[in-house]
Amino acid sequence: MKKADVKKFPMKDTTLSALEPESKEYRINDGENLHFVVTAKGNKRWELRYKKPSTGKWSWLGLGTYPEVGGKWARQKANEARKLLSQGIDPVLQKAEERQAEIEQTSCTLQQLAEDYYTTKTWTAATKTRNIGALNNHVFPIMGKRDYRKITKQEWHSLFQDIQNKLNPRTGEPIIEMGQRVRALIREIYDYAEVMGKIESNPIANLHKYLKKHESNSMKHVDEDALPSLLRAINLYPTTDTCIALKLLTMLFCRPTELREARWEEFDLDKGTWLIPATRMKTKKEHKVPLPKQAIELLKELQQLNAHSSFLMPSRSNKNKTKSNTVFIMALRRIGYGEIQNPHGFRHIASTILNNQFSDKSQVVEACLAHSKKGVKAAYDKATHYEERKIMMQWYADHLERLADNTVLQFKSA
Repeated sequence: MKKADVKKFPMKDTTLSALEPESKEYRINDGENLHFVVTAKGNKRWELRYKKPSTGKWSWLGLGTYPEVGGKWARQKANEARKLLSQGIDPVLQKAEERQAEIEQTSCTLQQLAEDYYTTKTWTAATKTRNIGALNNHVFPIMGKRDYRKITKQEWHSLFQDIQNKLNPRTGEPIIEMGQRVRALIREIYDYAEVMGKIESNPIANLHKYLKKHESNSMKHVDEDALPSLLRAINLYPTTDTCIALKLLTMLFCRPTELREARWEEFDLDKGTWLIPATRMKTKKEHKVPLPKQAIELLKELQQLNAHSSFLMPSRSNKNKTKSNTVFIMALRRIGYGEIQNPHGFRHIASTILNNQFSDKSQVVEACLAHSKKGVKAAYDKATHYEERKIMMQWYADHLERLADNTVLQFKSA
């Protein structure tokens, strides 16, 4: 259909769809200055011609493309624009203000603030997954689209309490620690907003005082008298690769994640070293572990078992993934120590024994544990104590070996 063939107004959608392009763009007045535009390429759109309230000059307001905006909707939008004009409001300016408000609203959501905050962090991959996962599961479904500036302290307190009252599907116990972890994350996000001048005060401040306290089990450990029995139970663990991994965890007393995610490329068994990259360290600093001779033998055995993977502890179903983060917890539970020994607790055991044995070398013990130095000590003590750690690590491996063989005389206090 040609422009000249249109006789009835307002135009029906059958007419609008049938209009053909011509050599030049043309427009048809559908009524009351609502124009239907057809370009030379056949694209179609709606425009309303109106006088600007501020200047009295004629201008155009786009109302959308056709067929996305049909005739009925275009006329409705035109009527809404005319109502604004009758109130002295320029619909073009109104539209721009609404668009800006929408942009500002999106940029002020809690989720957007959190994503901006992420870019300032240098989390390890595991920490990033854990933290973002906690927010995705417990916070964003409720608060993610809210304007973070308008969420009250009372609302946050209620949410954290609700999280703490949720039950762990595996244990059936309330996830009190998760509530505290989420609170700490949200506090840091608001700290970032405060520093960036987005808010004047942090609504999360002091809320920890009014939430349940989590009694950490992460450092549960047997006492020294029970250690020999635990070591012998580990030696009898039925699955070879997990048995070796437990022995290494006990002997090297590293953080469980550091061992579970270790790659073979980090080890030099000829030189007896394990170089953990900074990206996998809690301290964000590269850490060189001197390997005792017992650990080297265990690693050689494990390498034969897992030579098909780049990981020390690959998943059985996928060699390109590590074992589950519950592997050590489940293994200790399987040998009857789940309630009294946590994987992280081996670090506490090592710290106690080494500090007792080497009472004048606390800095070396701290270096073995890869603890970050703080205060004045951090400023002046740059030593890694590698050679001293080498001696200490070998002594500890020998000591554990003697305990497991029951060749260390245990004295009980009177």
